[in-house]
Amino acid sequence: MDLLREFERQNPRALARAISLAEAGRGADLVRALYPRTGRAVTVGLTGPPGVGKSTLASALVREARARGKSVGVVSVDPSSPFSRGALLGDRIRLAEHFTDESVFIRSMASRGHLGGLAGATADAVLLMDAFGYDLVLIETVGVGQSEIAIAELAQTTIVALQPGSGDSIQVLKAGIMEIADVFVVNKSDHPMADQLRREIRSMMEMLHWTGWVPELVSTQALEGRGVDELVAAIERHVAYLNETGEIERRRRDAFSHQVRQLALGRLEERLDRALRAQPDDELDPYGAADRVVSQLWGE
Repeated sequence: MDLLREFERQNPRALARAISLAEAGRGADLVRALYPRTGRAVTVGLTGPPGVGKSTLASALVREARARGKSVGVVSVDPSSPFSRGALLGDRIRLAEHFTDESVFIRSMASRGHLGGLAGATADAVLLMDAFGYDLVLIETVGVGQSEIAIAELAQTTIVALQPGSGDSIQVLKAGIMEIADVFVVNKSDHPMADQLRREIRSMMEMLHWTGWVPELVSTQALEGRGVDELVAAIERHVAYLNETGEIERRRRDAFSHQVRQLALGRLEERLDRALRAQPDDELDPYGAADRVVSQLWGE
C-alpha cells in the first residue's frame, strides 16, 4: 500500500490522507496495519463551554510543549451545522502560528451531530497521530455538558476549562463534569470574578469523595501565556500518577472500548436504517414495527 509506505516514511501528507480516509469511513485497513505502533503518545483532552478560549489555550499548550522539545498532533472538533453538516473550524485561525512547524500537525473536524462533542473519526485520528510518532496528541472538543463527556473515555488526561463571570460555568459543574476532569483550568484569570470561580470549583470538589487522583486547579491567561507552564506541569503530574499506579492501562482499555462501541453502534445503525426502509407499509403500531425490525436483525 503506497499510503502505508509514505506513512512509515513520516510524510505528513500521508497522515492527512489517512485521516481523510477515516473520516470517509474507509480507514479500517490502515488502522489495522498501524495499530501495533500505537500506545506511545500522551493523549490530552481539552473541553469546556463555548467562549472559554479553548483554541487559544490549545495554541498555548502546543507552544509550551514545543518549547520542551515535544512533537504535537492536534485534533480540533468544531460544532457543525445540522443542515449543511459543515463547520466554521475557527480553531485553525487561533492555531495558525503553528502551521509552519514541522513537528506540529493540526487537523480540524466537524462534529456532524455526534454526541460527546467528538467527530466520528476522532478516535481514528488520535490513533493515526499516535502511530505517526507524535509525543503529545491534544484533542480539543466542542462545548461540554451531560451528553458531551465522551472525551474522558478517549483521552488519558482530561482538562476542563472554565471562565469567570459566566453563568454557564456553574451549570457545567452541576452537569456531571466534576467526575471527568483531571485538571480544572480557570482561563482569563485576570477577570475580576476569577477568585470567586476558583472558590466555587473548590467548594464543589469538597462535596465529592476522591479515591485516587484529586483534580488540580490551575489559573491561566492563555492570550498572554500566563500559567500555561503550570498547566503543563499539572498534566505531567497526572501522567506520572497514571504510570505509577497502573491506571494508564485502564485508561487505554477505556479508549479502546469507546472506539469499539462507537464503531459497533455505527454499523448497527446502518443495518437498522436498511431494515426500516425495507419495512412494508402496513398498519403496525410503532412498538409492533420495532419488535419486527429487531426480530429481523437478530432472529428473535
